[in-house]
Amino acid sequence: MELNKLIDHTYLKPIGTQADIQKLIDEAKEHHFKSVCIEPCHVAFAAKALEESDVLVCTVIGFPLGANTTETKVFETYDAIAKGADEIDMVINIGAIKEGRDAYVLDEINQIAKACEGHVLKVIIETCYLTEEEIIRVSELVGQSNATFIKTSTGFGSAGATKEHVKLMKKHVGTKEVKAAGGVRTSQDLSDMVEAGATRIGTSNGVALMQGKVGQGY
Repeated sequence: MELNKLIDHTYLKPIGTQADIQKLIDEAKEHHFKSVCIEPCHVAFAAKALEESDVLVCTVIGFPLGANTTETKVFETYDAIAKGADEIDMVINIGAIKEGRDAYVLDEINQIAKACEGHVLKVIIETCYLTEEEIIRVSELVGQSNATFIKTSTGFGSAGATKEHVKLMKKHVGTKEVKAAGGVRTSQDLSDMVEAGATRIGTSNGVALMQGKVGQGY
């Protein structure tokens, strides 16, 4: 796959304006990135701006903490799809994983997958807060679920993706795909993630990566 089609070009800062999102959209169209990944409040704007392009609209659910109720996350998902989102990146309830409530986490993923109405669902597990055993366990849960991808990070945690975590997720997630996000700033970072098994990269450094430069963002 071409490099640009691995990238979800991302802007998730809370201070984002329509001007920031328009800049993101213009860059994504110029480089033909796979998607723009944005907050839900910008979905309708982005969907309209991208309707004649090959760039998808990705948005985030339960972001960035994952601590919303399942009902809230499901409503967010229905609303995002109705407003034009093509892909959904949801955050799991991290505390539920840490206390062993695996059935709750799996049920929540599947409820959100149903609300996605056939659209791609990526499950953010926030690896920086999980032990190796917990990463394996949640990867196996995502493998059993109706999601499409497992994803490393929100970019708002204490650390982003590592190639070791991507390898671990890939090994235990079955047939699902892996998205690496957070801290991918150089061509070497991107290469490492792909080599480890990632088929999608979430980054705000897409333009820098395409230009062979070092990115400074998420």
